[in-house]
Amino acid sequence: MSAPTTEAQAITRASKSNLALAFVSLPRKRREDITVFYAWCRVIDDIADDPGQTVEERRAALDQWKRAVQEPVAGESTLALPVRALIAKYHLPASHFHEIIAGVEMDLTGASYETWDDLRLYCHRVASVVGLISIEIFGCRDPLTQEYAEQLGLALQLTNILRDVGEDFANGGRIYLPREDLARFHYTPDDLAARRHNEAFLALMHFEADRARGFYAAARKALPQSDRRALVAAEIMHAIYRRLLDRMERDGFHVFGHRYSLGRLRKLGLITGAVLRARFL
Repeated sequence: MSAPTTEAQAITRASKSNLALAFVSLPRKRREDITVFYAWCRVIDDIADDPGQTVEERRAALDQWKRAVQEPVAGESTLALPVRALIAKYHLPASHFHEIIAGVEMDLTGASYETWDDLRLYCHRVASVVGLISIEIFGCRDPLTQEYAEQLGLALQLTNILRDVGEDFANGGRIYLPREDLARFHYTPDDLAARRHNEAFLALMHFEADRARGFYAAARKALPQSDRRALVAAEIMHAIYRRLLDRMERDGFHVFGHRYSLGRLRKLGLITGAVLRARFL
């Protein structure tokens, strides 16, 4: 096994991500390839969030990666070569990688979004575009699968935003919920800073949860039968994050000081169900 592949696996294991867990359903070569891509996503995200670097230093590191996905650059990461090999193998557009970088760059100076359309662009870049690359690595063939990836990416990212409301604000005052929605439910940034879990907060969170469910439903509707088996890893993510959203809502969105997750047995059951549905339906 090459050193870059070993590095990618180490990054993926350290993340303890639900996405990494979903990779177990893939054939070995595709699993290795998606692991390289996921490791790259983690590296890019970590650069944007690195508190030990100035904004200028982080922007410079991201600029270097914009070049490195297309050609060798001086001082590049050891992960750059396998990423370029991945792009060549699957004929992936470099513009997709640039768009993901543009998404994490939106976090460099904090985060605040006036409208849902503003936030949707961010979610598209950091989640849906990840899906558009992933479906190529998964081996999908139906062009309609692109719509599935777009909708599921929005659903997953919005679920993440709801789970991490308190944590994101503590990390540089980031507010991913649109300000027009906060105003609609009379919940202010000061309320968020004070971690007020009141009726206004619950109304806001229920509203956003309904929005996320709309995207989950749209993804389900767009799922092409011909690519169902190839999309088993994505469907595992769909099942885990939809269940996580339901759990948060049933529990009253106690997201301040508590990070919601599913237990290992619950995840195993969802993985098994997704695999069986992909194989026999």
